[in-house]
Amino acid sequence: MVQRISVRGRTSADPATVYALLRDGASWPGWSPLGSFELLQPGNDEREGLGALRVFRTGRTRSCEEVIALEPGKRFGYALRSGLPLRDYRAYVDLTPDGEGTAIHWHSTFTGKVPGTGWFYRLVLGRFIARTVRGLVAATDAAGAATGK
Repeated sequence: MVQRISVRGRTSADPATVYALLRDGASWPGWSPLGSFELLQPGNDEREGLGALRVFRTGRTRSCEEVIALEPGKRFGYALRSGLPLRDYRAYVDLTPDGEGTAIHWHSTFTGKVPGTGWFYRLVLGRFIARTVRGLVAATDAAGAATGK
């Protein structure tokens, strides 16, 4: 059964500021619960462009993600390639101008590799993504305040 996660947030920063942090994998450990970042393989046309493989570590978990969507100021997307017992994990972060800030919608879909485990990973990853969105909001609010945006 396909599992879905949907988390929303809002920052006072503009979409370009939010997008810049999403594109920069090295910034993620600074504002998310992730412990470390490594660029395993550069993207097709640029360092962290489409096709780039990014490895994140948190505790004993090592996940490899491929960048699959890049729409400047609008959308960032990635697919899990390894690290968790999930199939077809895809996540998108949609950014929409909202007054003088940005509405953030982080949403993902997947199925559990082991039947009957999808609900568990939806619960755990839902909490993790909620923490990640809160960190992204805090980081972009601070960045926006620093630049006056």
